[in-house]
Amino acid sequence: MIEPRLASSVQVSAFVRLANAGGDHATVLRKGDPVAGAILLLGLVRGQSPQLFERFPSLDGGSSWHPVTTQPIENEAEASAIWEQRAKRDPDLWVVELDVASQERLIGLIGK
Repeated sequence: MIEPRLASSVQVSAFVRLANAGGDHATVLRKGDPVAGAILLLGLVRGQSPQLFERFPSLDGGSSWHPVTTQPIENEAEASAIWEQRAKRDPDLWVVELDVASQERLIGLIGK
């Protein structure tokens, strides 16, 4: 049986509201399919240390966020190149930038 899940647009809206409510900043860099589009998160800590995350299903039926690459991303331009390349293959992809005050805050937002 397939478990229902929140539409992608609802999930993105929740990230934006949670970040803004906590005094951080969130921006939708790319809109994808409102119902079933995959979501990439570009995490920044005070505009630095870009990290890309994507959601993977877990064995318990839920999901969790994992880094897109094991190598450090040098700058935001490199992160943009990665997600733009991914978007060429997946036109339904959403990309959300979360610029937060600390690494702990970022982890708290993505529930990692």
